[in-house]
Amino acid sequence: MKLATLNNLTRDGQLIVVNRAGTQAVKVPHIAQTMQQALDNWENVAPQLNTVYEHLNQGGLNDAFDLDLDQVIAPLPRAYQFLDGSAYLAHVERVRRARGADMPPSFKVDPLMYQAVSDGFLSHNQDVEVVSEEYGIDFEAEAAVITTDVPMNASVAEAGQCIQLICILNDVSLRNLIPAELAKGFGFLQSKPRTALSPFFVTPDELGSAWRDHKIHLPMRTWLNGEWFGEPDCGVDMQFDFAELVAHAAKTRPLAAGAIIGSGTIANHDMAKGSTCLAEKRVLEVIADGKAKTPFMQFGDDVKIEITDENDHNIFGTIHQKVVKY
Repeated sequence: MKLATLNNLTRDGQLIVVNRAGTQAVKVPHIAQTMQQALDNWENVAPQLNTVYEHLNQGGLNDAFDLDLDQVIAPLPRAYQFLDGSAYLAHVERVRRARGADMPPSFKVDPLMYQAVSDGFLSHNQDVEVVSEEYGIDFEAEAAVITTDVPMNASVAEAGQCIQLICILNDVSLRNLIPAELAKGFGFLQSKPRTALSPFFVTPDELGSAWRDHKIHLPMRTWLNGEWFGEPDCGVDMQFDFAELVAHAAKTRPLAAGAIIGSGTIANHDMAKGSTCLAEKRVLEVIADGKAKTPFMQFGDDVKIEITDENDHNIFGTIHQKVVKY
């Protein structure tokens, strides 16, 4: 099943069911007005939404309309919680190595995770507004899952059953603000502005065999200013799967329906796969040549992120954003 949110000039938009091709949609106010409303009552709502989805794909709905992606906002325009992990240790190891630090053994058994901005998400094609280029503007191509209610101290198996939807995202980072913030010992704040979500949320079955072991086994493709930047496989070198990340987040507190759990920057040990953020490319340049050559994003630069399957089907839709001066 594929879902999106239509801009109706309200904060939370209007939930729509989208066909598999991402070309047509139908409004479903009789089932749920918003994505959050659907997630709040997912057990009852999901079967009804799926029936609509099946009819839509069969061309059997008179109220279906052609979908204009410019009218689509973030599927969940605001969430009660967004927790972002760092499950790809190839990325963590390289970043630490560049500054002469080893990766602690605990990182292999205890996921890194922080509480990110959730009171608003950028749409898939919305400009990234930044005050200054001196902040070190970077993109981060990630995947994420959206849960129903997760009980406190849920087991990994229980956490996996709470995963209902999947998306990709651009987790914008302001790299030059990070060191001073981390030095305070309280984590990210000013260095992590709003994140962009893909236009579509999909249920795990939409990925077919590419969704297994609570991982996405497909490449995350990224282009910077129209040039190929990287395509590491999301299912390779992921130290902690999504069920483990959700269980980690819920260890001491329950998670409310609509919680978004991010994977962290996608990275493979195979450097030929490229990168999904500028910081990692710069790190690899430091490791190889002693200094970074690639600049961070400048005003006017754009990034494109998507995942396609073996049939070239664009599962989540494309994130394509430009950086502009605020």
